[in-house]
Amino acid sequence: MNSAALECLRDLDPSVYDECIRLGNHGDSIKNNRWAETMAGEEYARVPSWGVHGKRKSDYEGVSPCRYADLPQSLLEPVLVKWATAHGWQMRFDTRLVEVIEEKESSSDKKVVARVVDQITGFEYSVRTRYLFGADGGRSLVAEHIDLPFTSMPGGAQAYNVLVRADLGHLMRHQEGNIHMLPRLEKDYPFVALARMVKPWAEWMFVFIGDADITVSILHTSRWQINETSADVLFRGHVFCLGDAIHRHPPTLGLGSNTCIQDTFNLSWKIAYVLRSLASPSLLDTYNTERQPVASKLVLDSNNTLRSHIALWTALGMQPHGSPVSARQAAKEVLNQKSPAGQQARKALRERVRHMQTESQALGTAMNQLYVSSAICAADEESAYQPGPKEQIDPCRYHDPSTYPGRRLPHVWLGRRIPAKLESTLDVAGKGAFTLLTGIGGDGWRTAAQLVQHTLGVEVNVVGIGIGLEYEDVYLDWDEKSGVEEDGCVLVRPDLFVAWRSKSAGEESLRLLAVMRRVLGVAPIPADEQEWRWDWARR
Repeated sequence: MNSAALECLRDLDPSVYDECIRLGNHGDSIKNNRWAETMAGEEYARVPSWGVHGKRKSDYEGVSPCRYADLPQSLLEPVLVKWATAHGWQMRFDTRLVEVIEEKESSSDKKVVARVVDQITGFEYSVRTRYLFGADGGRSLVAEHIDLPFTSMPGGAQAYNVLVRADLGHLMRHQEGNIHMLPRLEKDYPFVALARMVKPWAEWMFVFIGDADITVSILHTSRWQINETSADVLFRGHVFCLGDAIHRHPPTLGLGSNTCIQDTFNLSWKIAYVLRSLASPSLLDTYNTERQPVASKLVLDSNNTLRSHIALWTALGMQPHGSPVSARQAAKEVLNQKSPAGQQARKALRERVRHMQTESQALGTAMNQLYVSSAICAADEESAYQPGPKEQIDPCRYHDPSTYPGRRLPHVWLGRRIPAKLESTLDVAGKGAFTLLTGIGGDGWRTAAQLVQHTLGVEVNVVGIGIGLEYEDVYLDWDEKSGVEEDGCVLVRPDLFVAWRSKSAGEESLRLLAVMRRVLGVAPIPADEQEWRWDWARR
């Protein structure tokens, strides 16, 4: 799980994040991605992964308070189910969707009816709700029932997951890592194995070990198809689809569940504000505007990464299924030859191994989303967004934090005048509310936030960062990353993305109120009301 997804869970409840870290693998156990003949056999290449060590470590640690952790879905889901049921949610398993019916009433209070059947008892019943959310995976029945349009490339190959218990501790002493690609160049197999560590070093998802003395217990198997499919539209009416239901792709890049969590984080606060009559239902349109491009790009990037893997296997000398042993041996031996052909083969292999860091060190791919929608206000910006210097060089591998509207709030450690545990900007924002960050001279923004609450009923938490204020910029990182003057402000949405910023103070109340109305889709202030609100703000 990457930092962006874990930030969502940390915002939900720090104890959920702590449990994910406790159960997940991190540190040296996930520090490499490897290519080898078998788990016990010859190693062909390796690349550092997830910023665990080396020169990229500071890049990862500097952009988030959350550390990367390899946490398979089989371990993550019980954590989420436990939290949900403890907070009043009812869970039903072995339940199949039969039909989705959206009532025809034109009122905003119309309902959606989902007819479902308990597959254990056969009992059929209906659930009537204002909104229905289909997070039902790559074979989504919800998406099918509401006829969501999809863009699909030709179908990919079949894939199999095999969860096994096998003690490989004696093999891992000098080859730590959680992902091990096993192309079996020496054998005529019609498939390639990928070994993913679940629990060090005894539980794995994989096929090839290469040591006949190891006892193996098969715990679970499943089959799935490699897809290249994304939804063109993410919802119809009051029915929304999320997660794998709208982006279907191979597990390369490791962004599947991470993106699912962020889909939910984007939509949940909007639904909450609409249900509480704090925002117009038009706010929900921005879920599609903001997340559909993310889904489409994820599907393309994941499949391009798979194609890069295939190119690397080819560079290693992999031959088509059915090739004779002599052809396999000859292709592999080219890499050892002192010849122009050998030199060219080694150069091609090095290039393709280096390129795979766009997967194993994909910090930019994970963090560089830029939302453009009516829930983002960039009208005060002098120019369109320009990536930072590292992002311009390699947007896949690097992330340059920015408070430009539509970008995620930069992580900065904050302290207090009386020393205490440092807190992240991501900790003082979020929690289901809008947050306005300002500094010395920003008192007008506090009055502006009061006007917003008085007028719209929406709470805006104001947090001061500066000497003598609620928090202090202990490492001067906020001064560098805020993008505004001390008396300016950065307005942060409940999902920790920047909604708007003002470089400096001036007409704070009217400007903030206008921005909040835009973000929430609320009608602008009538002309005859503007003057009395201005008088109220000046008091």
